[in-house]
Amino acid sequence: MNDHDLFEHITRAVGPDLVGGRVAQYIPALAAVDPGRFGLAIADADGRRAPRGTGDWRVPFSIQSLSKVFTLALVLAADGEALWSRVGKEPSGAPFNSLAQLEREHGIPRNPFVNAGALVVTDRLLTLTGDARGALREFLRAESGNPGVDFDATVATCESLHGHRNAALAHLLADHGRLDNPVNDVLEHYFWQCSLAMDCRDLALASGFLARHGLRADTGRLLTRSEAKRVNAVMLIGGTYDAAGEFAHRVGLPAKSGVGGGIIAVIPGRCTICTWGPALDGHGNSTAGITALDTLTTLTGWSIF
Repeated sequence: MNDHDLFEHITRAVGPDLVGGRVAQYIPALAAVDPGRFGLAIADADGRRAPRGTGDWRVPFSIQSLSKVFTLALVLAADGEALWSRVGKEPSGAPFNSLAQLEREHGIPRNPFVNAGALVVTDRLLTLTGDARGALREFLRAESGNPGVDFDATVATCESLHGHRNAALAHLLADHGRLDNPVNDVLEHYFWQCSLAMDCRDLALASGFLARHGLRADTGRLLTRSEAKRVNAVMLIGGTYDAAGEFAHRVGLPAKSGVGGGIIAVIPGRCTICTWGPALDGHGNSTAGITALDTLTTLTGWSIF
């Protein structure tokens, strides 16, 4: 099937899901986004073809928790396996911002993609670099080839004003001795990381190192092949929070979602995909994005299984 026909099939399939959920309500800047937007981009791992896409694939949106994939990779690249003594690798089975689970498990987050885990990763990146948010921005600019990738100050401010549960998670982590830096510093970098604005094309390109088994866009090595495998594995079991099992059943790819409506997915050795649909289901995952990826893997047979 050629790209034109594939994109037409996907667009028809996602139509009903554009009104099948709600945009994120707890961050006012996200609540104002049109739920009817949809975009999808595909970037080949070998770079022989330019990224291609459909719909609103060149419209920037708030990456939110998609940032967690890249901060995790940066920490692993600099610090190796040491991170896994502070963060688990298991499915959460609970909402991504659960305080109860973190308290029950003595301040050790289930995985790096729940909010508590991402705060621990940000804390470590801050220690390693002195500027966690700046390190992330520079990495994403380099991997996407877009020097204009930047923060959205309005979103960052909204998050800091309304991120009470994230603040509670950070204080609980600190109470258990899991943070090396002051809580307010960790939260500031975390909120700004989530506020980065990118489009589907840029995110598909920036994720390419996971399809290239750890190699960056310039062919330099970011992660070992084993480390890239492990990031993809944790994405499969935890990238879509407590709906990871259903997502794996429907789509069959490692993926990470964000409440801005984005999903990045990886087909190792072949390509990376980014979808955007702001309307979310009850787990915080894009309804249109899940349908789009389900349709794509069904029509193409692309899957890790």
